[in-house]
Amino acid sequence: MTTPVLPQDCLDMAELRKQIDRLDVELVELLVARAGYIDRAIELKKDNGWPARIPDRVEEVIENAGREAETRGLDPEIAKTVWRLLVEWSVQREAQVIREE
Repeated sequence: MTTPVLPQDCLDMAELRKQIDRLDVELVELLVARAGYIDRAIELKKDNGWPARIPDRVEEVIENAGREAETRGLDPEIAKTVWRLLVEWSVQREAQVIREE
C-alpha cells in the first residue's frame, strides 16, 4: 500500500498518478463493501415484500450525495451523476434477484 501524500506535496506526475491509483483501489474497496449492503437489502426487501426500486429512497440517496459533495467543496452535480449510476446499478442488482425468486 502506498503512503498517502497530499496533492500539493506530489513532486511529479509519477507520484501524483501513484496517489490517484491508491485512491482508486480504496474506492473499489468501498464499492465492494457497499455491494455487500445491497445484497443484504435484497434479503430484507424479499422478506418484507418490497420492490427493488423505492423512488423516494433513490432520490434521497442522490440528494444526500449532492449535499455532502457541496459541503466538501465538490461540484454536487458530479456527485449526483456518479450516485445516480451507482444507485441504478444497485436497483438492477436487487431487481434481478427479487424477480428470480
